[in-house]
Amino acid sequence: MKTIGMIGGMSWESTLSYYKALNEGIKQALGGLHSAKICMYSVDFAEIEKLQHQGDWAATAEILIDAARAVEAGGADFLLICTNTMHLVAPEVEAAISIPLLHIADATAERLVADRVKRVGLLGTRFTMEEEFYKGRLTDKYNIEVVVPESEDMDIVHNVIYSELCLGNVSGDSRQEYLRIIESLRDKGAEAVILGCTEIALLVQQAHTSVPLYDTTEVHATSAVKMAVNEQ
Repeated sequence: MKTIGMIGGMSWESTLSYYKALNEGIKQALGGLHSAKICMYSVDFAEIEKLQHQGDWAATAEILIDAARAVEAGGADFLLICTNTMHLVAPEVEAAISIPLLHIADATAERLVADRVKRVGLLGTRFTMEEEFYKGRLTDKYNIEVVVPESEDMDIVHNVIYSELCLGNVSGDSRQEYLRIIESLRDKGAEAVILGCTEIALLVQQAHTSVPLYDTTEVHATSAVKMAVNEQ
């Protein structure tokens, strides 16, 4: 079994979900008392969040590069950045290490392609919904069309992530707003919706809507388990 490298803490609420999913996946794959071999570096999210909203992505890249190098030195065979938004600096991180980076957008796109989804809605931070590092990768590399919410709804999605979910607060009112926005994406022709922030699945699950949802935490962790047990 390979050792899974994780850069977590963005936020620790979703990193907890990653840790659980990875260990459950390894147990299911190998049985018995098996658990995942993990080397994790957990950052202080307050530092990252401040730099994100200042637009200082170069500084966030340096923090993640230091973390990635520490994880590699700790014996990890490959790396997960346990957040969607910070894949904005994935190329810089990837260039700084010698182990493979399992990109969250690739893992998600491969699942969508397997399910023959051609047009997908995307929820996440405003950075993820607006910037091309995620949408562009899905379109250019996998020929998947991506639709996003209107600007006012983007604000709602973004603010709930930072002011509620990253603090562990799950609100029924916010869930209803998210479900309304998911329906608006279906009205735009989305066949499914990517929960493109690793905290969103704390708020919205498949049982809440008939629109197919792709939880990027689950998808990324499942891909990592397969890689760890040499299935891909």
